[in-house]
Amino acid sequence: MKYVTEFRDGVLAAKVAGRVAAEVEPGRDYAFMEFCGGHTHAIARHGIADLLPPNVRMVHGPGCPVCVLPVGRIDMATELALRRGVVLATYGDVMRVPASDTLSLMGAKARGADVHMVYSPADALALALARPQREVVFLAVGFETTAPATAVLIRQAAAEGVPNISVLCNHVLTPPAIAQMVEPATAHGELASLLPDAPKARLDGFVGPAHVSIVIGSKPYEPFARDHHKPVVIAGFEPLDVMQAVLMLVRQVNQGRAEVENEFTRAVTRDGNPVAQRVMAEVLETRSRFEWRGLGELPASGLQIRPEYAAFDAERRYGLTYRAVADHPQCDCGAILRGLKQPVDCKLFANVCTPQTPMGSCMVSSEGACAAHYSYGRFRDIAVVAG
Repeated sequence: MKYVTEFRDGVLAAKVAGRVAAEVEPGRDYAFMEFCGGHTHAIARHGIADLLPPNVRMVHGPGCPVCVLPVGRIDMATELALRRGVVLATYGDVMRVPASDTLSLMGAKARGADVHMVYSPADALALALARPQREVVFLAVGFETTAPATAVLIRQAAAEGVPNISVLCNHVLTPPAIAQMVEPATAHGELASLLPDAPKARLDGFVGPAHVSIVIGSKPYEPFARDHHKPVVIAGFEPLDVMQAVLMLVRQVNQGRAEVENEFTRAVTRDGNPVAQRVMAEVLETRSRFEWRGLGELPASGLQIRPEYAAFDAERRYGLTYRAVADHPQCDCGAILRGLKQPVDCKLFANVCTPQTPMGSCMVSSEGACAAHYSYGRFRDIAVVAG
């Protein structure tokens, strides 16, 4: 298949790995964060880390949309489903994320809540049209990749006069989170004690997200590279995409450059998708602050529904108030999302926490670092951790 098989060629991968090994400087350590969970999954699945020299380290970032959804936002959804009697629709992975008292939306469904797994916002709208006597709430999550589809849902519901649907909007933005990886996090109230100093991982550059960049383009990363002097290379999800991006990052570091480069030229442009950007701008606006799991409250890092579409905003319709809630005290998901720890550093990993019995969000989605490590066996100290 074009654009897939040729990017999984083992011979070519070995050649690129040879170039990386030849160009890294002896005595120098390189640390690159793959921001996107899709890249984390690809690195684990294809054993990319095993092809890199020992002094090139890949650091997992907070680019899994299910993983960064904080406990308090799941609690808002379970309240709607259990105590407000709404029909709650959301994506499959979101249903399994543990929230307060380890209660997930799947657990709420077992207790009698009307929770539905959907594949797209259009499915949620179809559910509302099929059940006009019930209130349907779509729990929307994701980065800029999925935000346009949520905006289309709201715009379509308004145009067609569908009164029984609303959206609990949890869309987050990529550039502010990337900047946070090299800036101290800010936390307030109860959360401040959980992240007192928000330490940073040592990073030399970033593998930029693929799907997000198709929507927003490469231009939004340019101020970050300039102001923080950290190179960004946008990469596709295939093994050779990631390997080539690492080689490009190594070259930038060696040359003292900090630029935005685009490896994924077959899908990403500098300006992105203007149609998707317009529908997002029409329906959604930037929140002043939004809490990310493990990162704390980040300024201008989330999206909310514009006042013109307030009738479809579940937070307004049901008078919901967000409350920050601490993660499981033994779960290291927050530190893993900040790149400070590896999954095997968590005492729960592959012990009581598995994809079948997740204790934290990083073990739920296939894009989560813990799930990727568990599923593809890229952990060598598991006997020590489990024992």
